[in-house]
Amino acid sequence: MTAALELRLPSGQRAVIEPDRWADGSYTLIVDGTPQSHVDLDDPARLFFEYVQRIGHVIDEWGEPGAPLTALHLGAGALTLPRYVHATRPGSRQQVIELDESLVAFVREHLPLPRHSSIRLRYGDARATLGRLPAALHGAVDLIVVDVFSGAQIPAHVTSVEFYRELAVFLAPGGVLAVNIADGPGLAFARGQAATLQLVLPEVAALAETSVLKGRRFGNVVLIASSTKLPLEWMPRLMARGPHPATVTAGADLTRWVAGASVVSDQNAVPSPAPSAGLFTMTGRRG
Repeated sequence: MTAALELRLPSGQRAVIEPDRWADGSYTLIVDGTPQSHVDLDDPARLFFEYVQRIGHVIDEWGEPGAPLTALHLGAGALTLPRYVHATRPGSRQQVIELDESLVAFVREHLPLPRHSSIRLRYGDARATLGRLPAALHGAVDLIVVDVFSGAQIPAHVTSVEFYRELAVFLAPGGVLAVNIADGPGLAFARGQAATLQLVLPEVAALAETSVLKGRRFGNVVLIASSTKLPLEWMPRLMARGPHPATVTAGADLTRWVAGASVVSDQNAVPSPAPSAGLFTMTGRRG
């Protein structure tokens, strides 16, 4: 593919698959001007967006290196992380829930999945579709990734304590939940999400660039949570590596970071804040 490809989605949004001018075999999925995903077809284990790299580090630290896992992804994008799991943990079983079937068809046509990848795609609202997943997945999922966006914002109904309780039912003992949060100065939304997760799963940590975590600029915070001790032993060293060094906040530091934040329920949930106009044209990416 040498030129950008475009699709008008049923929602009216414009999806574009654009070749990466700096890396042959790599592509960016852009939806309504917001970069959603980056895929390297030649090397699916190469992650580009910063927040995706953070989740990749969490995946690497889970269990035995290279061991297969059971994963559930809410939000498909260009299927970057399912591809990563397939490449780095062969034999993994994965379920992906995505609202827009036409978007996934567009991605799969032009950025095909690897052969023999055990990736099951389901279509529908991320939260509503949880109730249609096989009962055998209850208590059996090692990794849940929540990366649900409508345009550049996270919908309100996937931010509440009720939602996270529905997700927690699927986690296996020692399983990890990773949530991508986009927020701006002050981080009221991200801190509220951390407070909400703490009501459901006792072990929570935040991963982000230091300037983002301090609320100095708009960016992505990855929240990870589990019912058991998180795999954080090597995480600070991984986070500190370039090109975009990040901070791991957990334990007492996270308690101080969350202090004063309100828990989110279905009754008071709101979408994440919208980024400022022109943010993505300046940075070239969401994460």
